[in-house]
Amino acid sequence: MPAVYHQVSAFNSTSAYNRSARWTAPSAALIPNFHLPMRSYEVKNRTSTDDIKSLRLITAIKTPYLPDGRFDLEAYDDLVNMQIQDGADGVIVGGTTGEGQLMSWDEHIMLIGHTINCFGTSIKVIGNTGSNSTREAVHATEQGFAVGMHAALHINPYYGKTSLEGMVAHFQCVLPMGPTIIYNVPSRTGQDIPPRVIHSIAGSTNFAGIKECVGHDRVKEYTKNGLTVWSGNDDECHDSRWDHDATGVISVTSNLVPGLMRELLSQGKNPSLNKKLLPLMNWLFCEPNPIGVNTALAQLGVIRPIFRLPYVPLPLAKRVEFVKIVKEIGRENFIGEKDVQVLEDDDFVLVGRY
Repeated sequence: MPAVYHQVSAFNSTSAYNRSARWTAPSAALIPNFHLPMRSYEVKNRTSTDDIKSLRLITAIKTPYLPDGRFDLEAYDDLVNMQIQDGADGVIVGGTTGEGQLMSWDEHIMLIGHTINCFGTSIKVIGNTGSNSTREAVHATEQGFAVGMHAALHINPYYGKTSLEGMVAHFQCVLPMGPTIIYNVPSRTGQDIPPRVIHSIAGSTNFAGIKECVGHDRVKEYTKNGLTVWSGNDDECHDSRWDHDATGVISVTSNLVPGLMRELLSQGKNPSLNKKLLPLMNWLFCEPNPIGVNTALAQLGVIRPIFRLPYVPLPLAKRVEFVKIVKEIGRENFIGEKDVQVLEDDDFVLVGRY
């Protein structure tokens, strides 16, 4: 009892002293809107939004796997190197083609950081840090810029969807962090991003432009108002570029033929080349992306024939068709050095747990 009394007395004495002393607030407490883990103005050496707006050919890069389902970083590095060598200006990391939807956020941010660390001085790295959860999109975008990505790609909230006002509020939460491309693909999200939403956020200094999948009329509507647009449809990108003033394309096909896609977008109208590539583009999207490009890269021998479920390879008839398309376009125009081959069903590994 006496011991307890003395402890309480000491506490009361200290409290009395603190009330009479002059107290100084910690400096951190004086910072308005203090927020962890980072603020956008703390990011160093950030790429300017204008640098992102100038990119012509951006490849939605494929993520290859090892037999246990982990990333095959050696094969991934080769893929990115081939994009650089053949003139791609940027890569989307962890997009639909890169199967960000099958990644944990740890994998996602690691791959963005790895790409920046290895290739950030040679090609622009745009991290897909979008989500249907604003909280997740904010957190992932903070992490992406913290590891050095040059820009972010953001989709509108999918599945649960939201109101148009909710879309604007969602994008306004991520735009302050750095250069941002908005991605409109209603066939996947179930909801269009209409022009009035884009015009509501286009005044942000970090708004780089739109990856637009709705078609030529929408592209034209934006470009006539001075906005930067990348076609999200490979089979429309030539006409969007040369007839409707699109800056370029965010492409799946360029995973396979980056040099030809560069030529298609940079050297004037070329309807004959566009016609030559259309069978390949149509083949790639005969099933939902990235099934086609995964199958194609495996048959070209540049990645292992491994799929993370729920994706599975195209059927044998389509695999045979791809070999014919490669021969018609010319094997020398495709990435890799091995002969294209028709893989058998047993050659593929499907991974459900990884």
